[in-house]
This record gives sequence, C-alpha cells and structure tokens, in this order.
Amino acid sequence: MLVPGVSGGSIAMILGIYQELISAVSSFRKQKKSNFLFLTVFCISAVFGMLVIATPISNLIDTFPKPTMYFFIGAVAGGIPLIFREAKATAFSWKFPVYILLGGIIVSAISLFPVNMAGMQEGEEIQNFLFLFAAGAIAAVALILPGISVSYLLLLLGLYDKTMQAISGLQFSFLIPLLLGGVIGIILTTKLLEKIMTHFPQPTYLIILGFILGSVISIFPGFPSFSELAICTVTFSVGFISIYLISRRQSDAV
Repeated sequence: MLVPGVSGGSIAMILGIYQELISAVSSFRKQKKSNFLFLTVFCISAVFGMLVIATPISNLIDTFPKPTMYFFIGAVAGGIPLIFREAKATAFSWKFPVYILLGGIIVSAISLFPVNMAGMQEGEEIQNFLFLFAAGAIAAVALILPGISVSYLLLLLGLYDKTMQAISGLQFSFLIPLLLGGVIGIILTTKLLEKIMTHFPQPTYLIILGFILGSVISIFPGFPSFSELAICTVTFSVGFISIYLISRRQSDAV
C-alpha cells in the first residue's frame, strides 16, 4: 500500500488470501470468532509493516527507482497464474480478453482524474476531518479492488506525502479520520464485491486481472539502461519467483 501504483488488493490476490479477506469483512457476523482472529492478525501485521517499511521503501524508491519498481512488477506478474486458476479459465473464450481489457481501461481512466482534488487548510479542523474521512473512504475502494493503488489515489488527492509523514511521525490527528473513513468504505465495498464474486466469479476475476495489468503500466519506470539491466533483471526475477512460489504453495494448501 505504500508504493504508488502497487495495490494492496493485488498482493492479497496473488498471495491467495483475497477472497478470505473479503468474506471475513462482509460476512463478519456469520463466524465472529474466526473472522475476528483473522482480521486482527491481518490488521496488526499491516500496521506493523507500514510503520517498519515506510521509510526504507521511500529510500529505495528515491535511491534505486528502477530496480525497486521492477521488483514490484515481477511480484505482480508472479501472481497472474493464480488469478487464472481462481477464474477457472481452463478453455479460451473470446470473452477473456474483453474482460481483461475492460479492467485495464478502468484503471487507466483513473490517471485522468485531476490532481489535488481538494486541499487541507490550517485552522479548519472540522473541514480537514471531513476531507480526510472522505479520502479514507475513497482509498478504501482502492484497498479492496486489486490493481487500484491506495497510494496512487492518495497521490491524486494530494495526500501521499502528508500520509507518509503522518505514518512515520505517528500524527494521529491526521491518521484517525483517514482510518475511520477507510473502515466505513471497506465495509460498504466488501459486501458489494462479495456478492459480485459469488454470482459472477469468472468475469470478476478476469476484470480484476485487467486492473492488475493496468496498474503495472502506471508503475512502469521505463526500460533500464545497460548499466541497470542486470540488477533490474535480478530484482524482477526475485519478485516473480517469490510470489509465484508463495501463490503456488497457498493454492496447493487450499
């Protein structure tokens, strides 16, 4: 979630926990104990990861932009076979590329949104709270849908740098309204998405694959120079192999 263009939902999808995560939120009351334990561990780990990784990720992107982004592109590519298995796309159909293209177009259209749609002003606490709450709700949609980056939406809203600073500096007056909006947005989004995935699984997974492939285009840093070619190849391969093996193991376990 801390890398612009890389979706938290994409990582959940390629790690094989996406549908379980959606169900745990949207159907929380059906199995309260198991869902509570699952979400508690997930949320604690996510917060821990953001606190620990925020500064190193920023430094890596600033210092080694292409090798770092090629690692994430490789990680996304490594999860694509799992998505095809989840979609049960065993025999080719003309609908498959249509669904994938539709997902890619939707993600690409997000880049046309105007940057800095709203702003924060000093001394306007209520207005700032409502703006952050709304931004959190919007970001929640990106958190749930693979291929749509939370960080990228925050960038469009002009909040990415402020959010990274708030996470590193534990600025709760900034983070709490953002978190509250995110929680409300997640609850509303997951209920709708679970119904769609239940009734239309194959189109949903293929459109999600389009989301993910479209997001790769948005984070593509350009072709590496000759001096960077070897390290970018290595980082891409490490990202691809790591996620592919993890997704295969997760799939076999299920």
